[in-house]
Amino acid sequence: MTSDSRNIVYDLEDRTFSFALRVRALIKKLPRNVNNFEDGKQLTRSSGSVGANYIEANDSLGDKDKLMKIRICRKESKESKYWLRLLDIEDNAILEKQRIELVQEAHELMLIFGSILKSLNK
Repeated sequence: MTSDSRNIVYDLEDRTFSFALRVRALIKKLPRNVNNFEDGKQLTRSSGSVGANYIEANDSLGDKDKLMKIRICRKESKESKYWLRLLDIEDNAILEKQRIELVQEAHELMLIFGSILKSLNK
């Protein structure tokens, strides 16, 4: 990665997109029950919203708009982590490993967006 901020923007766009895709792949493998259906819908929305709001932040109308979109990214990352933890995987070790990795990624995204917020508030 170079120090060019333009490359950094695209790397985080790719990372948030990959997160949403990986979440969707996990949801497709889950046992079919009412809880997973409802929690999966919420998780699909929140995981996709992270990247969508980041893209909007990069094309923001001004500093306040950018700040709000980044706050939403952090909030949606946190929410995704919550929904991931609620999924019923029925003691499936493979699904549990995927879930743990996605919870970690959601946590890392929260930290990244928190750091961006700190730098924007200076």
